[in-house]
Amino acid sequence: MGRSQKKGPYIDPKLYKKVQKAIDRGSHEMIKTWRALHDSA
Repeated sequence: MGRSQKKGPYIDPKLYKKVQKAIDRGSHEMIKTWRALHDSA
């Protein structure tokens, strides 16, 4: 079951900080996450 519409999406605080830093810098680089580092697709 998914998260309720009322609560909105879950955003990990650590990831949110990384996104905010990238936005402040105007960066368009990929943000490294555990999945991006370990995904062998």
